[in-house]
Amino acid sequence: MTGAMLAELEALAALGQTLMLGALAVFARVGAAFALMPAFGERVVPARIRIMLALAMTLVVAPAVQAQVHLPAGGLTAIAGFLASETAIGLALGIGLRLLVMALQIAGTMAAQATSLAQFFGGAGVDPQPAMSQLLVMGGLALLVIAGLPEQVAVFLILSYDLLPAGQWPDAAAMAEWGTARVAHAFSLAFVLAAPFLIGATLYNMALGAINRAMPQLMVAFIGAPAITLGGLVLLMLTASVMLTVWLQAFAGFIEAPGSLQRPP
Repeated sequence: MTGAMLAELEALAALGQTLMLGALAVFARVGAAFALMPAFGERVVPARIRIMLALAMTLVVAPAVQAQVHLPAGGLTAIAGFLASETAIGLALGIGLRLLVMALQIAGTMAAQATSLAQFFGGAGVDPQPAMSQLLVMGGLALLVIAGLPEQVAVFLILSYDLLPAGQWPDAAAMAEWGTARVAHAFSLAFVLAAPFLIGATLYNMALGAINRAMPQLMVAFIGAPAITLGGLVLLMLTASVMLTVWLQAFAGFIEAPGSLQRPP
């Protein structure tokens, strides 16, 4: 084997090592995000399936961001720090998406509590939650997948390298502000989604109190309990599609503009 061939083999080996390390860096961000990703990161999905999905998404994202991922040349310590920062960024992105799913859970819990349909073991999922929450979450996740969640997530992760460059730790103060804003948005969105049930329950309780005041001898609880249950189910049938449409728009809005995790210079 000539020296020229040896040099070519060494160059190919170095190129392969660089590509593998770059893919590992992308997988650190993608895998951390997929740990909390809606639909793909649910705990009912087996861990092996989640890992394979993260690897498949890495193959999609890595070629698009190859020019933006530059591993440091400071040895294993520098590479470990680089991968740790990528993992932290991926977790932050995944938390932002997961909070939107939690908004559906909170909205369902608020609606169920207001209409006397709340109970702890209402779902077939891992987390005990009211049946109304389980219905909204499963419907929302199904809509996400139908609406092209894999493509949206791929674009979201690729654009995240413009928002948060590879290897740079997010600013702690900016991340705290961003996280607080995301939590506040999740609760406000949940309240908006559950507003018809809260308004209806308030009017119902006011009417029930007036009836009880006018006719103290009437057992209004026995009459009102079936009415509020039926009203809650009918209201859910009428508003579920609107609730999920509003939530899907909020999810698409976050994908397009997740907000800044870095303070401006």
